[in-house]
Amino acid sequence: METIICHTCGCSLVRLGISEDKASIHHHDGEQYHFCCQGCVDLFAADPEKYLEETSELIVCPTCLAEKPRQWATILNIGGSDIYFCRCPHCVDIFKANPDFYIERLHGRRPNEGVLGHDGCCIKPD
Repeated sequence: METIICHTCGCSLVRLGISEDKASIHHHDGEQYHFCCQGCVDLFAADPEKYLEETSELIVCPTCLAEKPRQWATILNIGGSDIYFCRCPHCVDIFKANPDFYIERLHGRRPNEGVLGHDGCCIKPD
């Protein structure tokens, strides 16, 4: 199951609350990539192969939206699709209670305030 991640910092754009239409975009080798900010675009553009390799095996848990290397994830086949989760068994149980919600959110089809929309990273103190 795919979701949009920033190919520089490895953050899930859904977790950050950045919709596909609000993401910074860069094209490389005929592909379009989404980023959390212009700073990440600039870093990526300077050495794209490095960042593509570093982020190639990242997964995003559909429940808690944690980014993990694939080898640290738990994989379950649900409805004929392989879905990767962080190692927390609680995330699997929560997902199974409402899989459609979590799949839609992971694909960015459900609004998500994200950590940038409230007390989280990149928020300047008052």
